[in-house]
Amino acid sequence: MKRLHHLRVVARRDLLVGAGAAAMLMALGRGAQAQTPQVEPVAPVPSLFEQALDKILGDAKPLTGKVSLEIPEIAENGNTVPYAIAIESPMTEADHIKAIHVLSTINPLPHVASFGFTPLSGRASVASRMRLSKTQDVVILAEMSGGKFIIARRTVKVTIGGCGG
Repeated sequence: MKRLHHLRVVARRDLLVGAGAAAMLMALGRGAQAQTPQVEPVAPVPSLFEQALDKILGDAKPLTGKVSLEIPEIAENGNTVPYAIAIESPMTEADHIKAIHVLSTINPLPHVASFGFTPLSGRASVASRMRLSKTQDVVILAEMSGGKFIIARRTVKVTIGGCGG
């Protein structure tokens, strides 16, 4: 019984492409072995919300209490979420609310609004509407005349996104 051997003829173009690819892989392999990458620890990047919070607070540690926040627990439309904020304060020259800051934890722009007050304001209260992109926390920071801050936080479930969501 005779065995027939078949030789496959490779076109010159295929041979050159294969040889070039093999040479490139070998060069990449040698380059990767020759260079040992130096990995430096990378500090985590604070979120936009954390950056906005730090910008307002600085080194201050906020206290809880005294903030009345009326906002729906479930917002059927994130495009227009009503809220009302009131803060107990004597509103005297020595002790008053200087500002109320409204922040959202997930919106593309976390700083929603800031409202300024003086003792002549009489009350530290405000009502408005905001957009919320999806379910998230709404954070209220009240800046007092003495440099302290009061914080309040409420989760709002959004069923239809308001910031393109």
